[in-house]
Amino acid sequence: MDGSRPRQILLACASGLLLPLCFPKFDMGLLAWIALVPLHLALDQCSRQRAFWIGWLSGIVGFTGIMSWVVTAMTTYGKVPEIVSYAILMLLTTYLGLYVGLYSVAVVWLRDLIPRYGIFFAPCFWVALELFRTNLLSGLPWCLLGYSQYHELDLIQVADHTGVYGISFLIVLVNVAFAELFLWSMPFFRGFHPVQLPWELLTTAAACMVLSWFYSSVVLSAKDLGHHKPSITVGVVQPNIDQAVKWDAAFRDETMQRFDRLTAQLRTSTDLVVWPEAATPFIFEREKEYQLQLIAWAERAQAPILFGSPALRFYPDRRPYLLNSAYLLGRDGTVLGRYDKHHLVPFGEYIPLKSSLLSFLDKLVEGIGDFEAGPGPTTLSFSPKSWNTERSSGTRSVKFGVAICYEVIFPDFVRQFAMNGAEFLVTITNDGWFGPSSAPAQHFAMVVFRSVENHLAFARAANTGISGFVDPYGQIIEATPLFVEQASYATIPTRQTRTFYSYYGDVFAHACVIICAFLVLVGHFRTKEPALTAVTPA
Repeated sequence: MDGSRPRQILLACASGLLLPLCFPKFDMGLLAWIALVPLHLALDQCSRQRAFWIGWLSGIVGFTGIMSWVVTAMTTYGKVPEIVSYAILMLLTTYLGLYVGLYSVAVVWLRDLIPRYGIFFAPCFWVALELFRTNLLSGLPWCLLGYSQYHELDLIQVADHTGVYGISFLIVLVNVAFAELFLWSMPFFRGFHPVQLPWELLTTAAACMVLSWFYSSVVLSAKDLGHHKPSITVGVVQPNIDQAVKWDAAFRDETMQRFDRLTAQLRTSTDLVVWPEAATPFIFEREKEYQLQLIAWAERAQAPILFGSPALRFYPDRRPYLLNSAYLLGRDGTVLGRYDKHHLVPFGEYIPLKSSLLSFLDKLVEGIGDFEAGPGPTTLSFSPKSWNTERSSGTRSVKFGVAICYEVIFPDFVRQFAMNGAEFLVTITNDGWFGPSSAPAQHFAMVVFRSVENHLAFARAANTGISGFVDPYGQIIEATPLFVEQASYATIPTRQTRTFYSYYGDVFAHACVIICAFLVLVGHFRTKEPALTAVTPA
């Protein structure tokens, strides 16, 4: 077995090197269907202990490539020393790599538990681990495997039942099938031991792919029939404000003039204007002069303006704290609603366990203070002027949800907006922290799945890009370049029906967890059988 160790390490690293290529900016999504094959070959006839280490290595290599933008965010914009930034990146990827290590142990264990057929359940363990990654330690579901297929609309519509986890399941199943087929066709990998053709696994993988494509084609065909659904015109503003001057009071007027100029470029038939996260370089509620400016611009645009701005509040002991908020300002100057960001960025907007274990840390990005979490997914509403026709006795309000920055990567969180009656969705963000790295494109790709899961259109406004629009089936209507000033608009459909995923959430992922738990119990009791037999009297 020792002679096979270099080969196993090389194969594990090969999978790690392939994984980043599956996601933006490389965008080679088709590689995802074979990216894990080398890892599975390395796990063949491998001990569980070694499986963990080579899986962990593969995960570290893969996540280092995927998350390399962390160094840019911390060094360039957070003013963290470069050596510290790389150390933090390694800590992060070491943690994320653990999930691949645990998956690798599960693969080897399943082969022993149920010879020939145990490997069928490997995708369940991958999905279960992705669900844990989404929720443990505040959660970091960045670049789950399924996101690599955000361009494959004729395959991913099944996410309206399974969420992105269903696509991850399918990718892993196909990888496992290819790996088993390779081992059958190349017997020297197993020392020329005879191996049966894994026709059951191949048939299952092929059937799942066909069913996913068939379901997606049916859904997309139904989409083409829905031309008469109500729609609204939304404009998004991408001001491209440099992070170095964003909160500099000397540049405040110049920043606001840029918003004024870009907003004026939108059509007056626009129903809603959307600015990015933390668009105003001041606290909106406390700046009367700038409030009047915004009211005048909303009147001129003849549309409500949704914009990000901090909100200042006080604890009972009068200590101040901030909320990362999105305000909806009506054409008449009335604040129609406010949404406060609920899922904050750890180490970016707050320090976990700051009062105890991590009190020595400061935030890793520069900002204007620590934030508190808002109450959760609440919808905002307004009356689109395009719906107010002479034939109608009045105009109906339209409800929408706002996900601020990091929140949009959490599938279950976003689907709660749909459950609360949202008819379309908006996300506002400031991806300027990421610089010219792959992170803005990775972040935008995840929005596609939020649309597919809930069949709701998305409008996205980002300070430096990528801004744009996604239709309810994941079709990217427009995506702006990075680091340009631009105002864009699009007509997007509104929708009141709900998908299975909107109603029931991560049922598929939880089913995978239950299956894994059941198999663990079976394995636990099976290992006890020999000991029980040994003490049984003759």
